[in-house]
Amino acid sequence: MSRRGNKKSRFDVNPLIGMVMALGLIAAGHVLEGGRMGSLAQFAAGLIVFGGTLGAVLISFSFADLRHAFGSLRHMFIDQAKNPEEVIAAIGRFAVKARKEGIMKLEDDVEQADDPFLRRGLSLAVDGATPTTIRTMLEGESMSRFDSEEAPARVFESAGGYAPTVGILGAVLGLINVMENLSDPTKLGSGIAVAFVATVYGVGSANLIFLPIATKLRTIAAREARRREVIIEGILAIQEGLNPRLIDQKLRGLFAIEEESSRSRLRGRAA
Repeated sequence: MSRRGNKKSRFDVNPLIGMVMALGLIAAGHVLEGGRMGSLAQFAAGLIVFGGTLGAVLISFSFADLRHAFGSLRHMFIDQAKNPEEVIAAIGRFAVKARKEGIMKLEDDVEQADDPFLRRGLSLAVDGATPTTIRTMLEGESMSRFDSEEAPARVFESAGGYAPTVGILGAVLGLINVMENLSDPTKLGSGIAVAFVATVYGVGSANLIFLPIATKLRTIAAREARRREVIIEGILAIQEGLNPRLIDQKLRGLFAIEEESSRSRLRGRAA
């Protein structure tokens, strides 16, 4: 049986590569067109855009939500997801023993499962809970955990919605300052450039940072919810006494169906 506490994790370099590539290539294109990197470094524009966006997010969410959101950023780079094969194999081992010796014999092995959700579900089955009770309790827990896991995505998604608008606000404020200095032509060019940098900050941060982070975190939450759904079906199949081979096929089919459904949702959002 699986040992608790040996959950493997790996560093996911893709988000880092994506951000560096996006920001780096855009900056390179700016330079190739004759622009200067220094022209994009505007403290006032950054203060307006990022300060205004942070304030808008704080109106929408609590400090606890923000702490949770920033704390969840580690999940973008530290991948602790279980391979579907590991989940299916663990359930399969329990199914084989329950089939041979009865589900009550799993009592001594439940605590060796390294997945807390799987442990709770098996404990309910061993304790004699009805299938309806098991499904209701586990689905309720899974939904609550999904809401908690998806909450950081909503924070960053909101930031991605506010940032472009605040950027436009910053540009308008900059143009107001330009209009006030029309009598001094030497300040017009730099003033207009500073004004539009705010728009660059707003649109760029939204589409290159905030919204991609939200999408990544939402994908992780959906993947974990999918894994828990498969575990629920596996536990109910064990309790029903299905043949381990049938359970294996059923769970593999559920993973395949859910993966295709997830890809379809992502394609629909992209369209």
